Amino acid sequence: MEVKHNIILALDVSSIAEAMALMDKISDFLDTVKIGYPLVLAEGLESVSKIKEEYGSKIICDFKVADIPATNQKIADVTFKSGADALIVHGFVGSDSVKSCLESAQKHGKEIFLLTEMSHPGATNFLQPVSMNIASMGVELGIKNYVGPSTRLDRLKMIRDIVGEESFIISPGVGVQGGNPRETLQFADALIVGRSIYLAEDPVDALQSMIDSIKL
Repeated sequence: MEVKHNIILALDVSSIAEAMALMDKISDFLDTVKIGYPLVLAEGLESVSKIKEEYGSKIICDFKVADIPATNQKIADVTFKSGADALIVHGFVGSDSVKSCLESAQKHGKEIFLLTEMSHPGATNFLQPVSMNIASMGVELGIKNYVGPSTRLDRLKMIRDIVGEESFIISPGVGVQGGNPRETLQFADALIVGRSIYLAEDPVDALQSMIDSIKL
């Protein structure tokens, strides 16, 4: 998945009106957005369809799917039917649950991103000890897309070493959580940025400043 300017907007707002007002401002600069539970729980999966139709953006649904295989497949199927191009899936639930999402993606001509390790402090408690195992499992399953943290560059490098240069890594944690854009892109292919843009007084200026900092 190619990403314009190596930046994915985390569209973690809670109304379609707010989402589209933001997209009206920044859609010329970015071509990929990540939509999670805040917007979908508030507005339904129709929000994915509306943004897809209005802006033509590539959409990654960040549902961190983590259930039994049968339920995972149902979640993946309905997500892809809504217009999502990709779905983020937890790996700690095991290969059978991940494989069910992968099979759904292949059926619909879509993609999944395997979440290896999250960017917040609490990820060190339970997820971090198994994150490299999750990355290795993804390689065994033939998965090519991964999520790794910009807040722990040493860990992100380890994930890259496991999944290989041919894999595509997207990385959350840049901006408010402290991740550095240019340093993160040494190991990741695209940054996931949310609050630094949508909470900014001038979202376009904030986005442009980040784009400029990457190009320096």
